[in-house]
Amino acid sequence: MMRKPLRSQLRLWEKLSTVKYRRREGLFLAEGYKVVNELINSTWEPRAIMILGEKRHQWDTFLSTVDKSVDIYELSKKDWNTLTQDKESEGIIALVAMPRHIDIMEALIQGAGHMVLLYRISNPNNLGAILRTVHWFGIGTVVLSAGSVDFTNPKVVRAAMGGLFHLSVVQDVDFEKVLPRIREHFFLVGGNNREGVTPHACAQRTALLMGSESHGLPDTLIRLAHEQWHIPGAGKGESLSLPQAAAIMIYECTKRGH
Repeated sequence: MMRKPLRSQLRLWEKLSTVKYRRREGLFLAEGYKVVNELINSTWEPRAIMILGEKRHQWDTFLSTVDKSVDIYELSKKDWNTLTQDKESEGIIALVAMPRHIDIMEALIQGAGHMVLLYRISNPNNLGAILRTVHWFGIGTVVLSAGSVDFTNPKVVRAAMGGLFHLSVVQDVDFEKVLPRIREHFFLVGGNNREGVTPHACAQRTALLMGSESHGLPDTLIRLAHEQWHIPGAGKGESLSLPQAAAIMIYECTKRGH
């Protein structure tokens, strides 16, 4: 049975566009069929699903697969427009509970394979694309430094295309303090756009450290790496985009397992 949302619910959902309210409420929105479908097929918890009223009937089959404990709401076009991030919306949004907070040392001890460390990634589309790539290549843990965009940002969630819901994400980490401890548990590789060895397969547990597209990694962090990787180019382009560079590094690191 579809419900009609209360005004108080609509006001709360609208406020989830800001990180302050997402963290306070422990909730965020995830829009689009592929994203919501990945959520439903993950261990993350959907609290509700919202459907655009004029597109209600196209979702009947999908909604029949959703657990009965998840509330489903039908929204008017006016109310929908206060929530959607898409110009041409598919007409489906999920309300998602944030996962349990993971301590960085817990992630280090429990992590069975490689991990990706991202320093001050401020572009939400870049972060989302990297999360999608991380999931594709079977890496389960991503660590975000303090100063990075929040991983529940709507643009991050959308660009990750559901990959987020299959990852453990640790955020707001002080890399200056934590990297020395990480390198005790992992072979630490730093991405460097100026020098280093060519990316290659990793036989041991490896932590791939990457910086923002604009500024890269500071020397203080690069010096902590066991090894630096540089992706050589044959053309005259200035550089690769961060998601492209991350995809190459992750692919090369995990290639031995394919």
